[in-house]
Amino acid sequence: MKLQLALDLVNIPQAIELVKEVEEHVDVVEIGTPVVINEGLKAVKEMKAAFPNLTVLADLKIMDAAGYEVSQASAAGADIITILGAAEDASIKGAVEEAKKQGKQILVDMIAVKDIATRAKELDELGADYICVHTGYDLQAQGQNSFKDLETIKSVVKNAKTAIAGGIKLETLPEVIKAQPDLVIVGGGITGQEDKNAAAAKMQELIKQG
Repeated sequence: MKLQLALDLVNIPQAIELVKEVEEHVDVVEIGTPVVINEGLKAVKEMKAAFPNLTVLADLKIMDAAGYEVSQASAAGADIITILGAAEDASIKGAVEEAKKQGKQILVDMIAVKDIATRAKELDELGADYICVHTGYDLQAQGQNSFKDLETIKSVVKNAKTAIAGGIKLETLPEVIKAQPDLVIVGGGITGQEDKNAAAAKMQELIKQG
């Protein structure tokens, strides 16, 4: 089980400073969609240059032109690139093929997918490396989470690893760990804390015990 830090509401210098605080406790650094929109793939490039030993995920949430977008993110240094589960099968295939060619991985984000079990099974067969259940900001505000969806995905996939994102905090982490995802994605649960290093260290400790 690995810990991924999601960076959403920062610019490049802030992102690098933040990762410096917690790098010893995280496995993956996510350049979140808002950062990519604000800063472009330069954010991925600079993060990888600053922390060559960390896995960098580019949260592009690809919906179309998948092969091309994966190739661009790969060239910028991303190790993992995200595509939406709602994308066409042809786009998923294009993303997976390009990632394999580049020695990278694809994480499929299941945000807004209605039939989680059926789609997860299809994505597994299409060669996704990770399938991620994700409660977006807008649903988190309504008190929703993805823990049940994670169990659903784990029951149907044979090859893909599983990930979970959306509002995970220190209090809810034990419940997440029980479901045994391969990747736990935390944003504000670390970045919103006064002592980010301590928050990340505690989460890493719980994950290692789990």
